[in-house]
Amino acid sequence: MKHNSKQRIRTSIRVLQVSMLTLGLIILGRLVQLQIVEHDTYSPLSRKNSLRQEIVNPARGLIYDRKGRLMVDNEPIYSITITPANYDNENTPKLAEIIGVPVEEVEKRVKEAREYSWYRSSRLFTEVDFKTFSLIQENIWRLPGIEHQIESKRHYPIDSLKASHVLGYLREVSEKEYLEKDSYNLGDKIGKSGLELVYEDRLRGEIGIEYIKINAMGQSMGSYQNGSIDESPEKGSDLITTIDADLQIMAEDLMEGKSGAVVALDPNDGAVLSLVSAPQYEPRKLSGRIDSTYWQSINTDSTKPLYNRAISSRQPPGSTFKPLMALMGMEMGLINANTEINNPGYYYRGRRYNDLADPGKYDVGKALEQSSNTFFFWLMDNMVTKRSINRWNDLASDFGLGKTNNIDLPYESAGILPDSTYLNRVLGEGKWGIGDMLSLGVGQGFMSVSPLQMALVAAEIANGGYSLQPHIVQSIRESDGTVRFTQTEKKKIEWVDPYELSIVKDGMRRVVTDGSSRWYAKLDSIAIAGKTGTAQNPHGRDHGWFIGFAPLDNPQIAVAVLVENAGYGSISAVPIASLLIEKYISGKIKRNYVYDYVKNFEPRDSNSSDDEETTEQDSTVTTTTETTTDIDTPNE
Repeated sequence: MKHNSKQRIRTSIRVLQVSMLTLGLIILGRLVQLQIVEHDTYSPLSRKNSLRQEIVNPARGLIYDRKGRLMVDNEPIYSITITPANYDNENTPKLAEIIGVPVEEVEKRVKEAREYSWYRSSRLFTEVDFKTFSLIQENIWRLPGIEHQIESKRHYPIDSLKASHVLGYLREVSEKEYLEKDSYNLGDKIGKSGLELVYEDRLRGEIGIEYIKINAMGQSMGSYQNGSIDESPEKGSDLITTIDADLQIMAEDLMEGKSGAVVALDPNDGAVLSLVSAPQYEPRKLSGRIDSTYWQSINTDSTKPLYNRAISSRQPPGSTFKPLMALMGMEMGLINANTEINNPGYYYRGRRYNDLADPGKYDVGKALEQSSNTFFFWLMDNMVTKRSINRWNDLASDFGLGKTNNIDLPYESAGILPDSTYLNRVLGEGKWGIGDMLSLGVGQGFMSVSPLQMALVAAEIANGGYSLQPHIVQSIRESDGTVRFTQTEKKKIEWVDPYELSIVKDGMRRVVTDGSSRWYAKLDSIAIAGKTGTAQNPHGRDHGWFIGFAPLDNPQIAVAVLVENAGYGSISAVPIASLLIEKYISGKIKRNYVYDYVKNFEPRDSNSSDDEETTEQDSTVTTTTETTTDIDTPNE
């Protein structure tokens, strides 16, 4: 009996020993696995128990004008953040009290943060004042999961400059955006328009991560490992633009209270000197926490201040298209410098198209100077019957019409430059004829353009027939100081003949010296060439146009101005363009009376009798009791 009892005891001891040895080996193996095999996996998790990981947002890149003048920089703002996994809902009333908002608002934002990520830090409140920020700092130990950080918002140091459609604005990333983009967190700002949108990836930079030691109450105990494992943020790249801030300020002032657009280009390389879409919005009101009332107002405003008319609008160019028509006519061999077309006061092609230019014989130069519609109706008629609408389309597209020209701004419109395919689709195959195309010769009918496109036409006539790629950013300066210059295309338009181009340029010069632009564009010190236009508007008063360039023999600036619902281009658009040219070429304005005239301008109907001396003609349609229809078309 005793022997069996001792045997059982020894067996139990052995079992216990084996069990303890086995358990020890298991524990040892687990330690080896955790400390060595899976160190990279569990070490970060372990650090989370004693560390706080804070995202360090990079400074957003700055934006300068062509002379190095700062247009957009950053100013500090204070934000309150949350890591939901560490947050206790019982602290919500206290948090709401400190920040000074309803409890329901805090609950709503905490819920949004949890839906975004349980473990990632996200912004709870941005742009809190310094007093609130300090209170959060003092009470941080009572609010585990709540952190704070200093960030920045966009600042515009030139008080008189808006450039809203050039610079653009930022808004918080949407739910879709931060789900699709790993590098964005809830509450981050992202470019939504203008350069801020197009160059978002360059301007934003790279986020950094800072590890902070914390105690059991969540209080900061300093940097972890002296910051050896921190990841430094990388500042966003700076943009050096082609914009002339002084010219931009003047253009904005001249367009104040008007609807329309201004585009000024360097005809030598396509650099955008100024781009204004009027009316504008106030970028300063969209730079930080957006005023919901203001945001609602600009979104519902019938004048559409968010709409970039300079590159997105589609309007008939009116008579500003005639210089290109003349150049295309000579290329097709239909006219030359000596060709004369008799204008009896109208053009007849199945019906009568009245011409308000004086009756008489017109060559190219005189037709441009006096804007004879008969000359260009005849030319369009022969283009279509002796060549084709598609040939007309091909030549015009070489000057940037009917297509996008890849400006570094979003939402550029291609406009409409009809060809046979387009007319078949719109009117039906075989159902269109010469009557549908004659108006194209005077910039009316089915065609539409943007001010940017017409600025390109002016620039490409000015520079001797070289196509340009318009651009706003001339160089990008990286965070390490290296500079990368923008590469843009400049290509000779092969069919443009220098002699024929000189004839057109001479005609455009005569528009200013003796034609409809002479009252506001004729300067003793600067030789300006250009063309006015008044475009039909079926919804109200006609639109005023002007395109031009200067100086004639060494062009440095090309301009297109569109003033909507303003009547004649000679009294609405020409004064604006001439002031901008004078400012850019001479550096100052001597004609203050013209500036005052523009600021006090009141639109007039294009058929107003008191404007007859301008020789600009409106497009009005009147039906007579005779068997023909008299159509007065724009003669600008």
